[in-house]
Amino acid sequence: MGEWLVSIAGTPEGARLATLLALLSAFAHAVFGALQKGRHDPWLSRGAIDLWLFVLSGPIALFLVPWPDAATALILLGAIFIHFGYKLTMALAYERAAYTVVYPVVRGTGPLVTVIAASVVFQEHFTTTQWVGVACLSGGILLLALRNLSEEVVDPKALRIGLAWAVLGGVTVAIYTTYDAFGIRQSPDPLTFLAWFFFVTAIDFPLIAWWRYRRMDMPPALGPLMTRGAIGAVVAWVSFGAVMLATRLDKVGEAAVLRETSTVFAALIGWFVLRERVGPRRLFLMALIALGAVIVELGGR
Repeated sequence: MGEWLVSIAGTPEGARLATLLALLSAFAHAVFGALQKGRHDPWLSRGAIDLWLFVLSGPIALFLVPWPDAATALILLGAIFIHFGYKLTMALAYERAAYTVVYPVVRGTGPLVTVIAASVVFQEHFTTTQWVGVACLSGGILLLALRNLSEEVVDPKALRIGLAWAVLGGVTVAIYTTYDAFGIRQSPDPLTFLAWFFFVTAIDFPLIAWWRYRRMDMPPALGPLMTRGAIGAVVAWVSFGAVMLATRLDKVGEAAVLRETSTVFAALIGWFVLRERVGPRRLFLMALIALGAVIVELGGR
């Protein structure tokens, strides 16, 4: 299958598959965010997810796919540090500000920076129409964050710190998206790269989570936490794996922008599943985000 994916990269068939994978990643990431929204400490939630990623990916990496060559191993080493930075900024942001404020800020900052980075690293260039789409999508997401922010009654200092970490989180999203796209394009087999990527980048946070868990006065029950972690690990495989394959098959910038429709999926999940109030303003902003994605996709054809 890896050879087939490589063979269709850069073709119309590859572009269509990349679009579907990016949208699948968006939906999965919205589910992933909803899982993290639970009552658990964000450090523990991420630690449980990564523990299951390590357990599930280990047999695949060690026994089912080839070991990475020296160049791929070096790229994977860099991915460990970059994704640790992403997970760290997200945990710090969620610790200080609400999910509904943090998530849109991160997702609104990420695609804009990614498009700029992709133009430098991969020589990808957006048309004027596509830049209009990026403005609609990122602007809609950030306006959604402001709308959610207006409803929050929290410590202003903690909120400012949380927002600062969220913006930095958006920058790290752009960094890892560009870096991972470079890594999976350099690897002879994209599926081998994915298996080893999930295995080696999941080592850090389980150790941090265990350290925090042992020092809690009233630690949560492990059963529900581990169940959430197992589900989150499977969803993470779909979310991160699909978008990385999309960047292997087609333009990095387009995949990154389409993935940020996860904000629309997240709002729909909040509306229909979590029974959160949406209202006409949020509906308008959701439509603006979706419109931006459509403009980006059609503007490059």
